[in-house]
Order: sequence, then C-alpha cells, then structure tokens
Amino acid sequence: MKTPIYLDYAATTPVDPAVAETMTGYLTLDGVFGNPASRSHGFGWQAEAAVEGARRQVAQLIGADPREIVWTSGATESDNLAIKGAVSANRREGQRPHIITSVIEHKAVLDSCTWLESQGCDVTRLTPDSTGSISVDQVEKALRPETLLVSLMLVNNELGTVNDLAPVGELLRPRGILFHVDAAQAAGKMPVDAGALKADLIALSAHKVYGPKGMGALFVRRSPDVRIDAQIHGGGHERGMRSGTLPTHQIAGMGKAFELAGAVLDEEMAVMESLRSRFLEGIEPLEGVRLHGHPDRRVPGILNLGFEGVEAESMMLGLRELAVSSGSACASATMEPSYVLTAIGLSDAQAHTGLRFSLGRFTTAEEVDHAVDQINTVVSRLRERRRAPA
Repeated sequence: MKTPIYLDYAATTPVDPAVAETMTGYLTLDGVFGNPASRSHGFGWQAEAAVEGARRQVAQLIGADPREIVWTSGATESDNLAIKGAVSANRREGQRPHIITSVIEHKAVLDSCTWLESQGCDVTRLTPDSTGSISVDQVEKALRPETLLVSLMLVNNELGTVNDLAPVGELLRPRGILFHVDAAQAAGKMPVDAGALKADLIALSAHKVYGPKGMGALFVRRSPDVRIDAQIHGGGHERGMRSGTLPTHQIAGMGKAFELAGAVLDEEMAVMESLRSRFLEGIEPLEGVRLHGHPDRRVPGILNLGFEGVEAESMMLGLRELAVSSGSACASATMEPSYVLTAIGLSDAQAHTGLRFSLGRFTTAEEVDHAVDQINTVVSRLRERRRAPA
C-alpha cells in the first residue's frame, strides 16, 4: 500500500487508465489530431466523428439528446454560461430579472449571481436546513412574477447531500422559469436523469468522473429550445453557444469517462457504501464525532465529519499519510470557516472542526483501515494534548 492515501476524490479524480489510453489516440500525427471544424478533409472529419461520439456518451449518462450537450472547459464555465447566458437571452425590457439560488452553492454559481447583481439583477439566496437540503416549498415561497432562473446543485460538494430537485423542476416548468442544476458532483456518483429533473440547464465536469481537467459540458434543453447567449465569441462553434477550437483529445476522454461511469455505476455505488460503512464503523470508538449533511439522502463517497475539540487544520497536520480536505478556506492570512458548514447551523468553532473525506474508484478496504487507524491515533493524541495541564 502506497502512502499518502488519496481521500479527496470530491476535489478531483485521477484519470482512469482507460480514459488516458483513449486520449492518447487524439494527439499525434499517428492519431486523430485534426481540427473538428475542418470539414474539407478526412483529418477534420475523423476528429468531428470523435467529438460527436463523445457527445453521445455524455448525453447517455444523463438521459439526454446528444444535441443538448455543449462542450465547455469545465463545470465552472458551464455554470457561468448557463446563468449569465440565460439572463442575457431572456431578460425582459424594463424588468429587473430575479434569480433564486442557495447560500451553499459552488462559488462558480454564487460569484456569477453576485456579478449579475451588479448588472441590475435581484438575487434571492435560500438557506438550507441542517442537512444541507433546499426544499421545493422554500423555492415556491421565493418566487416572484419577475423570477427568470433558479440555480441549485444536485449534490453538495462539501456535504455529499443530495437535493430532491425533481419537485423543483415540476414547480418551475409550467411557470416558464428556467431551472439550472449544477451536477458536477452528481454525475458518475448517482443516477442523473435530465428528463426526471425537468432541468433546462445542467453543468457537468470531466475531472470529477475520472476524466481530464479542463473539460466540461452544459446540457441545454431542446423542445422547446432554451435560449442562452454565448459568453465566449469567436467562430460560432457549438451552435453559437460557445466558440473555440474543440480539444478533441479531452472531449474523447470525457466521453470515455462518462461511458465507463455509466457501465459501473451500480457496482461502484455499492462498493462506496461498503467502504463508507467500514470507515464509519472504524472511527466509532471515538467520541464526539459529528456527521455533517444528510444521513441517508447523500452520495456514499463523501463524508464530512467534525471531531469535537480538534481543529481540522491541526488534524491535517497530523494526518500526513492521508490526503483530505478541510472545510475551511484560506483567505490571505486568516482562516475562515466553511461557508457551507456555517450555513447549515454550525458555529464557527464547530465549522473549524470539519474535515471532508471522499472515497473513489481506486480506494481500497486496506486504505480505509489504515486511514481509520491514523484518524483514531491523531484525534486521541490531539485531545490528550488539549486536556494536558499547561
């Protein structure tokens, strides 16, 4: 067993070897290296065929039409394109557009909404319950005649909580209000069905699903068409929604990653549940451990835990053989508590104890056992040190 042990799959995943092998076939003179937009010769035709094949693979994982998939550089761009593009294309003359989101969304959504406020939009930010969930009743109460867009994540990246978003889609569709779903942490970890969600826009990421970094996609519903304005101009690629030469190798990698995810989804979810149970049972002897997020409605691979009396930063210094993530974000020289953990009702002190452990495709039972041993040892040592007289 190699150390350090990687338990930060929610941050990024290693590229699956099958995905890496696929990508190498689209880089050199011996492979399919042409520009997919070059339609005057075979090199371009082959590249275009690869791009469209990958579009089908991505669409299949979320139950979409391939024509509804628009390539982007990642979920951050997809969120920006969805939110800004939807407001730009659909705002009514003389009316101040209204957006509904939540306070625990990814910064790509929150910062986009903040920017739109500076451009004359109103934004309502809903506060989740103690599990990190937003209810359809909260959305309904926040609706206004001028509400143009609702943007909510399917799986929270810090907590792993799954939002029940199908009722939100049911609420919004008859009213003609656009619904954007950030599914970066959901695809490949749970079934995602664009039709069942009644979503108009869905942001996807490759590097959360064992694909390459710098690659993503945005689902844009057809029938009836959802209108969004491009945010990047220069050639009219992707049906005018996102200009730029398509990176064939990365697109092929994302397609292969999503195909693999679909093929092993049920099996992987079962394995993750087993590893999660093993992890939680292993740390059971520790007192004062708090699980943050929903106990049942969540993806199995993400665990956010608070260890009473032990700050996350101190724990990470002790857990040198583990790669994990703190719930705290570092801003300049001051450590701020996680805005997600404080939003679900934790005090600053409690939020500072939060650590996210995220398991993935290559996590083994042996690694979980070693991680548990390390956690038990480090937490016990830090607590003893804290109780020792000065």
